[in-house]
Amino acid sequence: MQVTKTGHSVYRLQYHAVWVCKYRRRILNPGLCSYLRRVLPKLLQSMPGVLIETIGFDHDHLHMVMTIPPRLSIAEVMGQLKSQSSSCMRKSFTFLDKVYWKEKVFWSPGYFVSSVGIDEQTIKRYVEYQGRQDSGQLRLKL
Repeated sequence: MQVTKTGHSVYRLQYHAVWVCKYRRRILNPGLCSYLRRVLPKLLQSMPGVLIETIGFDHDHLHMVMTIPPRLSIAEVMGQLKSQSSSCMRKSFTFLDKVYWKEKVFWSPGYFVSSVGIDEQTIKRYVEYQGRQDSGQLRLKL
């Protein structure tokens, strides 16, 4: 298990996020997918600590496993990434103006997110036995 250390915290916060194309249009072709693989990490440069670990595509949605530091809200990261990626795609792919001719959008307004981590039983066991077992500190000689 890899953790991230900062001046005031140690964390491992991974999230599974899903974005859906507006109206579930099946427009994520290989060209758009490779473009998103290049652009999304560049957009993260304005949000230090945010990292896309894995990204996968279907024809009408994408899945990402991301690390987001505790000082940033998930909603803030999702909103900024979705709006900036939509803007970049519309500038680079003019055919999107014909697909979404009424609106200047690409993604549906919402998103799905869930945390990725250690299973519930492991966490419960850790919390229950906290402080009960000697970690070897009593044997230290000062």
